[in-house]
Amino acid sequence: MYKSVHGGDIYSEKNSSLGKNIVDYSANVNPLGLPASVKEAIKSSIKNCVNYPDPLCRELIEKLAKYLNIKKEYLFISNGAADVLFKLALTVKPGRAVLLAPTFSDYEKALRTVDCKFTYYELQEEKNFIAGHDLLKKINSRVDMVVVCNPNNPTGKLIDEDLLLEVLEKCCRTGTKLLLDECFMDFVDGDKAYSLCSKLDKYHNLIILKAFTKTYAMPGLRLGYCMTSDVSLIKELHENGQDWNVSIPAQAAGIAALDEENYLLASKELIRVERQYLTAQLEGLGAKTFGSEANYIFFKLEKPENLAELLRKHGFLIRECDNYHNLGPTYYRIAVKTRYTNRALIKAIKEVRRNALVIGNY
Repeated sequence: MYKSVHGGDIYSEKNSSLGKNIVDYSANVNPLGLPASVKEAIKSSIKNCVNYPDPLCRELIEKLAKYLNIKKEYLFISNGAADVLFKLALTVKPGRAVLLAPTFSDYEKALRTVDCKFTYYELQEEKNFIAGHDLLKKINSRVDMVVVCNPNNPTGKLIDEDLLLEVLEKCCRTGTKLLLDECFMDFVDGDKAYSLCSKLDKYHNLIILKAFTKTYAMPGLRLGYCMTSDVSLIKELHENGQDWNVSIPAQAAGIAALDEENYLLASKELIRVERQYLTAQLEGLGAKTFGSEANYIFFKLEKPENLAELLRKHGFLIRECDNYHNLGPTYYRIAVKTRYTNRALIKAIKEVRRNALVIGNY
């Protein structure tokens, strides 16, 4: 039976004693929830569901292009960022790719569907899981695609700006596509300085992946997109999938979400404060954290060894990171939520550690 390797699987807990009382820290979604305007847009769109959705997402693309200050011809919208990944794999068909490790597993999963071979650039704990200039040595004319998640998932670390530009330049010289995942960039302080969106016009080999999912707390609607100035690639992406891949409610939600500037500002401030709080609390419990810049915290805690399972019994799901390439069983990732919920999580961690100590688990 197929087993999902991602966070957010609250459905496996439905038949447990926890039922609906589970608190999901395994999925990195905006803690403010769906904006009220987005909820209303979804409700209003239901009456239009007797029709097929616009296959070209024209209204959403028009508004998104203005919001991003790019040409609308550069945009391809699909049923979530993960869906874009699989369409890109089918369209580009890279023979060889360079992936950072650890990083989001669906890059590899998507590329394996076209028999792509991988070279890993392994991020090191002693270097705080930050990529160095030796990454450039992995890039050559035999590499068809380099994939960089910025900030990285699960570490939350940003790649150095100058290094990222060097990677982009070298990929341009070697004829290599750079797929840059900026799905969590909206949660980064000063995100405009770190994004490479402004480089799209100059570099036709650059593809940037984004999603509404995490930013506007709408993972259940599925709405993601990519940007590239390679307009022939955009055309091929449309040709390599069915036309009606974005539902009417999802398009309406995206259009409404782009007006939510105050919501984004409030989200950033909440996450900045609560990320500091959670980091300090985790470190006070003996965990090693790595300075996340995103809406989640990556940490290492060696005892108790079954932390995730013990927390699940207390009603909290956290992301075990042992199935990431280049990580082991003592690494975890948690989302950043509100203070009330964060306090409850920290209280639960203290309790399971205390209980484990009493029974001699460590």
